[in-house]
Amino acid sequence: MKTIEHWVDGAFYTGSPTGRIGVENPATGEIEAELLQASAADLDHAVEVARRAQQEWAKVPLAKRVDIMFKMRQLVLDHSDELARSIVAEHGKNYSDAIGELQRGRETLDFACGINAALKGEHSFDISRGVDIHTLRQPVGVVAGICPFNFPAMVPMWMHPVAIATGNAFILKPASPTPTASLLTAELYKQAGLPDGVFNVVSGDRTTVEKILEHPGIDAISFVGSTPVAHIVQNVGVTHGKRVQALGGANNHAIVLPDADLDFAAGHISAAAFGAAGERCMALPVVVAVGGVGPILAEKVKAHAEQIKVGPGMEDGVQMGPVISAAAKKRIVGLIDDAESRGASVVLDGRSLVIEGHENGHFLGPTVLDGVPLEAPVYYEEVFGPVLTIVHADSYAQAIEIVNASEFGNGAAIFTNDGGMARRFTLDVEAGMVGVNVPIPTPVAYYSFGGWKESLLGDHHIHGPEGVRFYTRGKAITSRWPSERTYAATMSFQRED
Repeated sequence: MKTIEHWVDGAFYTGSPTGRIGVENPATGEIEAELLQASAADLDHAVEVARRAQQEWAKVPLAKRVDIMFKMRQLVLDHSDELARSIVAEHGKNYSDAIGELQRGRETLDFACGINAALKGEHSFDISRGVDIHTLRQPVGVVAGICPFNFPAMVPMWMHPVAIATGNAFILKPASPTPTASLLTAELYKQAGLPDGVFNVVSGDRTTVEKILEHPGIDAISFVGSTPVAHIVQNVGVTHGKRVQALGGANNHAIVLPDADLDFAAGHISAAAFGAAGERCMALPVVVAVGGVGPILAEKVKAHAEQIKVGPGMEDGVQMGPVISAAAKKRIVGLIDDAESRGASVVLDGRSLVIEGHENGHFLGPTVLDGVPLEAPVYYEEVFGPVLTIVHADSYAQAIEIVNASEFGNGAAIFTNDGGMARRFTLDVEAGMVGVNVPIPTPVAYYSFGGWKESLLGDHHIHGPEGVRFYTRGKAITSRWPSERTYAATMSFQRED
């Protein structure tokens, strides 16, 4: 059986593993590889290597860093097929979706190719007589990225290009079910000319995460995952003196007003709810249907969802693959069962789907639930599966109250043809990313990705301009030159005008 190692100091690294973690193909339910679990000594070694490499990397001119980022971008393009196949094999999403993930991840490499512009400081002359001030931003040091299973390439790419381009070293802890894309990325960085030790991959379970949070040699942590774990990451990381950005869970809502084009809305809602089997933090699992449009909308979404071909991700025409594990499937089915018992209408039922030849795969079909009560867990929890929940509201005011009552605030959308109502929604809604007739309002990489409330802990969103601020520290430098003119020293705190 294939053994998946770590990557440290520019090479595959075995170290002294404390165990092995099975890596499963969700389409077959079979273990196809074993992932080495890092020991504390392995992490110590990776941090030592990263700290040493970062000290030299921070001195590399911006022009050279940008050149490496351009080469890396091209290598990701050249190796997209290999990367996508690794994602399909370990995550289960279909091939075209894996290619789309790489495209969105590559946008951050595009941004990093212009990091020289993003790092420009400010300069003011004569803030006092003969005194100037300028600012600059310097890297924080060694950054650790702790990433989820659902986007094995994209989410890490939202972190490491900006962190590295701004002069940091990076230690990536990939999700155990989907590690291979991270190791392929490491090999591409080496081909691009990145110095050894600047990018490292260390795998393991929650014990490895705990060691990362406590390690004195790690200066900052980027995390994407569930909200309960995000709280642990933030609390433990900050307690140990680290800068932390922790992106938590989501339960994104879309309001559909009666004036909306329901055919248009249904097609986009279906794609947003069931793409990647709903395993996206920007998926659309909840619709708030206003003014009695719920049953009509449910039937229109059903018509689209019934056309979705479900199966192994590499088969021609497949649009939706399995969920990640048997445990995930069991949980999702349980949420659907519970909603039905509470009176929800199962408009489309994907619970009994079986794919011929892949009977042990973790497949679920698209499921549409209408008239779901707000007290049903399938409504208020993050389902992370191919389930669309439709709840009803009598008015926009009631709908926005429902949306804003959610503990999450990652993304939200509205479907309407009324520009005034759309504008009002963008101001009223308590979410970090907002769509108007766009159900998955994920910003491009030269903006920044992040939610509100329990969806983001910390001050900075991920990638883009806020990513630059997170991975760097500001410095203001005030200077005067006595050779230009001599001024008398003063004991007061006053400036000379």
